[in-house]
Amino acid sequence: MIKSFLLIFSLMVCLVAVGQDEIDYQNKRLINGLKKSGISDFSHLEEVNLTSNNQYEPKGKFFKVAESLKASEVKYVYVGRVNSCRAGGCSSSGISTPQNLDSEYFDYYIFFDAAKTVKQVEVYNYEATHGYEITAKGWLKQFIGFADKDTLVVNKNIDGITGATVSVYAITTDIQQKTKLLKSMINKPKILQTKLIIFLTFYSEIFYHR
Repeated sequence: MIKSFLLIFSLMVCLVAVGQDEIDYQNKRLINGLKKSGISDFSHLEEVNLTSNNQYEPKGKFFKVAESLKASEVKYVYVGRVNSCRAGGCSSSGISTPQNLDSEYFDYYIFFDAAKTVKQVEVYNYEATHGYEITAKGWLKQFIGFADKDTLVVNKNIDGITGATVSVYAITTDIQQKTKLLKSMINKPKILQTKLIIFLTFYSEIFYHR
């Protein structure tokens, strides 16, 4: 009887651990954030492929708001995860922690407008023992208005937080990376299309004047 109980308990712990390893895209705070921005749920969002050469890319997804949803100022959504080192587990700041290192994490989202400028940032799931101060809405407001042409620098245009140094650098680095990545992802098709038009126009002119 005791062995059976221990076995069931172990399985439950394993299931919880597995569940925590995945980002919760249906988290109540995330859904409420969408609703406040005029997006009722994920049915109005279309996933955009996330491609990056960064081998330590944190888990996360980009979404594009349906064009039929005119009421919302939010046009793009990023939901992701950033690792936050355990106490004494990091020797450097400013670099996102590799997934295979012993670390804790936090999940957060970024809302972007049509110009790919940050409209809102919220940490909705903080699974770390230190650095909880970065979840404060007042502190996160510093990122509103950030665009890829800018540079985020801790203790310059982003306030540092004593006792939350690693988390501050981690989220600052991640927001900057994801904003630049979104800009490159969205603009790439337009650039290729423009080059194709120029190419076809050039050769059609040559063919026409032969």
